[in-house]
Amino acid sequence: MRPQLSGMYRLAYHLTGSRDDAEDLVQEVCTRLYPRLEELEKIEVLGPWLARVVYNQFVDQRRRRDNSPVECVGELPEQASELPGPEELTDSQLQQEHILQALFRLSDEHRALIAWHDIEGYTLEELAGREGLAIGTLKSRLHRARAHLRKLLGEPFSPAIRVRETGD
Repeated sequence: MRPQLSGMYRLAYHLTGSRDDAEDLVQEVCTRLYPRLEELEKIEVLGPWLARVVYNQFVDQRRRRDNSPVECVGELPEQASELPGPEELTDSQLQQEHILQALFRLSDEHRALIAWHDIEGYTLEELAGREGLAIGTLKSRLHRARAHLRKLLGEPFSPAIRVRETGD
């Protein structure tokens, strides 16, 4: 699994938007898979399989958090407090934050698909095999995800606030 850790972390970061949460997510996946190392050795292409496990764990954690009766009040998103003032940001930093803000407003499914395909470089064939879907279905989902992202990128940018949507 060691060669796959950096890819797992990148995907976890793109899903969570936080270094700490990404590290926790990868650690949780590794902890759960450690007793099953013999099974992992039998998997031919480990990268896509592990990416799916990271995504599934992310969704499980999100569901547990959303359904939890305990709610933290008064916490600001991590990056909102770390951002310098607008006068200190360069154009590339503003653009990167705008893209991240739009990415995190996508549904989990759309964000994961864009992260797997466009950021991590998985082919549609790899994703289709892992998801058990037809390539045409994945193409249409990827098209909708990109279209929604383009729409979100056309909206005004607010570097101080990160908004998350759950729907399409």
